[in-house]
Amino acid sequence: MAHQLTLEERERISQMHYARFTNAEIAEELGRHRATIGRELARNVVAGEYRAVAAHEQSRQRRRGRAVVRKMERPAVAEFVRNQLVHCWSPDQIAGRSKRDFPGERCRQVSHQTIYAWIHAQPTAERQRFLSFLRFAGRRRPGDDRRGRIPNQVSIEGRPKVVDARRRYGDWEGDTVVGARQSGAIVTLVERKSGYLLTAKSCDRTARRVAGKIESRLGRLPARLRRTATFDNGKEFAEHQRVSDRLGLCVYFAQPYCSWQRGTNEHTNGLLRQFLPKGTDLRTVSWQELEHYTNQINDRPRKRLGYRTPAEVFEPLCCD
Repeated sequence: MAHQLTLEERERISQMHYARFTNAEIAEELGRHRATIGRELARNVVAGEYRAVAAHEQSRQRRRGRAVVRKMERPAVAEFVRNQLVHCWSPDQIAGRSKRDFPGERCRQVSHQTIYAWIHAQPTAERQRFLSFLRFAGRRRPGDDRRGRIPNQVSIEGRPKVVDARRRYGDWEGDTVVGARQSGAIVTLVERKSGYLLTAKSCDRTARRVAGKIESRLGRLPARLRRTATFDNGKEFAEHQRVSDRLGLCVYFAQPYCSWQRGTNEHTNGLLRQFLPKGTDLRTVSWQELEHYTNQINDRPRKRLGYRTPAEVFEPLCCD
């Protein structure tokens, strides 16, 4: 599945196009197909010039004009979900089975968050009917107040035990590192088994922007290397359902004030703070600098990896 070019990528395209690099050279630099670069330049060059900000805005306007078809509005998907719900399957089981039964059909795969959201959006009678098939029948604790909480979040308690054991690759932890006086942010994503770090610079911590950064980084990986993601309860992860749907990830949330549940991410953020200590204005940090710091961390040997580096362990998996 193709993923939209980010503003940072378009800025790089602008720089290299101006310097007369070929489309193939630009594509290699960004890890994209050369046809993607060709289409981008064909659509957004005006009077012989390509400007990143203008191209990004044109792309955003085109996407706004497209009709959005939600997963549960597709008859085949809705029928599949309904049939399994009445057999008392949990949304997580349905989501997992959809990926197993339709491995090459992303349009027929659905996340457990999407199923929960769809159930709660049904008319009262229909909603109560579907909830009755679930183990906890939609019961909430007394006095549950959802104000200030991220909707449709799934607790880390529901995360598969294999993730805790670090027996496979593709399970990620995510967070944001914030600059002085909220001066920008860096999205950090750490793969639990290898400790491999992905980073993305962001001008703010809005949920839409953070979700886009996560998609741009994880979207380039093979599907087998993006299984789950565990975030903290920050509102910047409020669009987790979009990330889950587009990347095929199962998303979980650590419990409030339990940073140890994302210990790998917290430790790695500490390593990044060696280069970007608290009080740093992150707006002054270029993407080249951030990439350099990220590579420094990924090229640092780890005892639990037999003193191999995260890059030596993880990067070969991306080429298999």
